[in-house]
Amino acid sequence: MMKKIYLFALSSVITLFTQAQASDPAAKAILDGVSAKFKTFTTVQANFSYKVENASGKALSTKTGTILMKGTRYKVNFSGQEIFCNGTTIWNYDKAANEVTISKLDASSGMVTPQKLFTNFYDKDFRYIFNGEKTVNGKVMQEIELTPLDKSKPFHKVYVQVDKKAKTIYSTRVLENAGNRYSYSVTSMKTNIAMTDNQFVFDKTKYPGVEEVDLR
Repeated sequence: MMKKIYLFALSSVITLFTQAQASDPAAKAILDGVSAKFKTFTTVQANFSYKVENASGKALSTKTGTILMKGTRYKVNFSGQEIFCNGTTIWNYDKAANEVTISKLDASSGMVTPQKLFTNFYDKDFRYIFNGEKTVNGKVMQEIELTPLDKSKPFHKVYVQVDKKAKTIYSTRVLENAGNRYSYSVTSMKTNIAMTDNQFVFDKTKYPGVEEVDLR
């Protein structure tokens, strides 16, 4: 159950970025800069941390993960899950069950990919404003506040911090209506490093006894 909650939270954060409405020119300029900078990278490797807090700010759990991106390909390793995508097929591996679910990547369905988190996160359904700058770990961060127009959403506010100098997303913080808070922070990032296409394909020979569930 907790694993499903983690994945739902991650999906919710990514979905936010694909549906934001440009209601503040200053905020839009910052996000445009992030998108333009990301498109200059041939590959991205990032480590991130994921934290869940209750309404009073008490930490409920903290997890870490890694992500690799190359063009339309990506690989995510997070909380007992490995997700591979070679641009056409997605393999979702569950370590605890030793099971991999295989599905097609359908671009026409509006399926959210990690790349969209950095390149296509403003469209409609959300208002966003620039909250100003603050220093975090010696770096200047530009904070953007997002508010959903649809009040039926399970969250009411999202805060995004952009590294002003690097023009990359540093962290996101989601405030749920139920009170919990979900935070993602990029702890390190490397770009334009060598990656082979095979890194984004699930190789079942490396997972003895794995059960395949093919949904293609």
